[in-house]
Amino acid sequence: MNKQDILDNIKLLSGTDVKKCMKCGKCSGRCPAYKEMDVKPHQFVNYLAEGKLDKLMESKAFWYCLSCMACVERCPRGVAPQGVIEAVRSTFVRMQDNNGVKAEDIPPIVDETVPQQLLVSAYRKYNK
Repeated sequence: MNKQDILDNIKLLSGTDVKKCMKCGKCSGRCPAYKEMDVKPHQFVNYLAEGKLDKLMESKAFWYCLSCMACVERCPRGVAPQGVIEAVRSTFVRMQDNNGVKAEDIPPIVDETVPQQLLVSAYRKYNK
């Protein structure tokens, strides 16, 4: 996969239109993990819009995102920085060749008491 394919995939996974961001920083101001992040939520959106894959992948901030959606809630333009952060995190993991869950890897402790929705959600999340 080349750089542009990876950027396009991140945009697709994030489900957000990064061009709508007006760089107001309200998302970052609301973020409870702001102080821990080397790249702030609004910067994730900006880097993706500018095609700065290196900066996105070098960041450790995507591990600090709490997925609380406070940034999404605060955005006046409907941009979803959390979606971008989650997409970068997923892409990073997949690039490490640790991606995917095989049916045989599901622990035998999973039985009929585990909700099917949980299994389907986990499978979808980790096999994008």
